[in-house]
Amino acid sequence: MTQPPPATPDSPTPAAEGAGAEVSLQDFVVITGYSGAGKSTAIAVFEDQGYFCVDNLPPEMIGQLVDLFRHPGSKVERAAVVCDVRGGSYFTQLQRVLEDLEEHGTVHRIVFLRAEEDALVTRYKETRRRHPLAPHGSVAEGIAAERAVLAGVEALADTVIDSTGLTVHDLRNRIIAELLPRDATERMSVTFESFGFKRGVVRDADLVFDVRFLPNPHWDPTLRSKNGRDDPEVLEYIEQDGQLQAFYDHLLPLLDFLLPRYAAEGKSHLTIGIGCTGGKHRSVAISEQLAKRYSGGDEFWAETRHRDLGLGG
Repeated sequence: MTQPPPATPDSPTPAAEGAGAEVSLQDFVVITGYSGAGKSTAIAVFEDQGYFCVDNLPPEMIGQLVDLFRHPGSKVERAAVVCDVRGGSYFTQLQRVLEDLEEHGTVHRIVFLRAEEDALVTRYKETRRRHPLAPHGSVAEGIAAERAVLAGVEALADTVIDSTGLTVHDLRNRIIAELLPRDATERMSVTFESFGFKRGVVRDADLVFDVRFLPNPHWDPTLRSKNGRDDPEVLEYIEQDGQLQAFYDHLLPLLDFLLPRYAAEGKSHLTIGIGCTGGKHRSVAISEQLAKRYSGGDEFWAETRHRDLGLGG
């Protein structure tokens, strides 16, 4: 995919094809993905950042819109559009249109929003809306049909964001961190995300560490109902045999080596998954400790996200 440099007011304006005339368009973002996965939130973020935005644009009109923006005299420098299955039969043309953008050298990014089926079904139940591909059937049927339609499009995406377990606020922050231009002096954002392997590995992690070898507080009846975020006794239990310190002796030098290099490479956001069995004790405590360690300096901004905390079981 053609990846643009971060769009800034001082970025040079690319030349129009074969004309030598200047055009304004520097960043063109196509947002697509599953219904209910957060496309409306995504387009709102881009609009808030000054992008020219169009929601529910038929794919056939993408080329015309790009031609308009590339025309000499256009003042649109950054634009974002949403194309999804609401376009009906027109949506099937999206993959070809995206491939045409690539062939013509149009500077663009493709952002794909996805989520697990359970999360999508829950969101539809909360809003009481019908799925666009199953107006008279079940939401699950619509999701299955949409999955088949979107398979080829997801493979073309430059960025795939899984919104499962994310609040609207979390998703907005994720989009801002990963997709919007940032100043060279801005700190890289690092998220330490705890999870339980019994519910699957976090899908969006850049690095994953398994801490199931450490003592499990679940087996202590006095600690079972507690968690690793706010109870020091849980951490004391995990530390009891010295293995946690031995783990840190290996992990911290590795992260000290990797994080500055990710930042230097231009990465704006890094997610590090820390997994235990249930995602309640060990992974939570370690994620909290790592976030405290890496949020104290000027180089990184660190936070925690606990995917499975509070789910029980």
